[in-house]
Amino acid sequence: MKRIAVLPEGSVSHEAIDFLFNGEALDLQHSKLISDIFRAVDSGSVQYSVIPIENTIEGSVSLHMDWLVNEVDIPMQAEWVYPSIQNVIGHGNEFVTGDGTYDFGKITKILSHPVAIPQCQNFIRQHSPDADLEGVNSTAEAVEIVKKNPGKGWVAIGTKLAAQKHGLDIMAERVTDHDNNYTRFVLIGHEPVSIPREADHVKTSLLVTLPEDAPGALHQVLSAFAWRKLNLTRLESRPTKKRLGSYYFYIDVIETVDSVLLTAAMAEIEALNCQVRVLGSYPCYTYPSRK
Repeated sequence: MKRIAVLPEGSVSHEAIDFLFNGEALDLQHSKLISDIFRAVDSGSVQYSVIPIENTIEGSVSLHMDWLVNEVDIPMQAEWVYPSIQNVIGHGNEFVTGDGTYDFGKITKILSHPVAIPQCQNFIRQHSPDADLEGVNSTAEAVEIVKKNPGKGWVAIGTKLAAQKHGLDIMAERVTDHDNNYTRFVLIGHEPVSIPREADHVKTSLLVTLPEDAPGALHQVLSAFAWRKLNLTRLESRPTKKRLGSYYFYIDVIETVDSVLLTAAMAEIEALNCQVRVLGSYPCYTYPSRK
């Protein structure tokens, strides 16, 4: 049985890993802090860890990407997308009106993950503009906190799974601003993983550091992919944390790391005096479209 570290029970990460393995029995080790999720696989206490790295609305989760680069050296073994379906969850009896509906104006505080709250701004502005907003480690932790604080007018933005676990009411469903709100996850670990699904394609993630004071270096790097017709799905810069104005570039390529074309492209980039680090070469899985 695969031993996997994941954010708390009832989080979107929990729902996502259940989806990826399609009912396969897993030994899930839940932690509140993403740092503990990274350290669990780094220490060997689990085989794999689930890491959210990008969201349709909020973009990249920079903290998690920086952990992959600066704190640990653990390859990505799989990537998949999963819908981030957020709901307003609370003690419904605190907000119910005489006609059985909820008065969201009574909400005094809304708790959730800092990435989830901005995904629901339209609902918050329309229904609870005066509520305090508080970020916590996960949507699941937000639901747990609300459960432990009845009578205060607090609600959480989280998953149906978390509401069921804690016995709270789903007061409003699907409150994200956009219907196409998806999160991209990666499974990191030191060994390849078997997954009971058919992969959509294989992707390789690279970290490229340009030489200092080399005008046109990024253009030359991109040209190494372009003339070989290698499809880049992501290009993003992040500071190296060494000095101001010094950046890494994350590059995702739809190709296996050992292909002739990608091997040659990396060799050409290294010949430009750039540093190239492979963060992983892994299968990618899509989420079925809703009809």
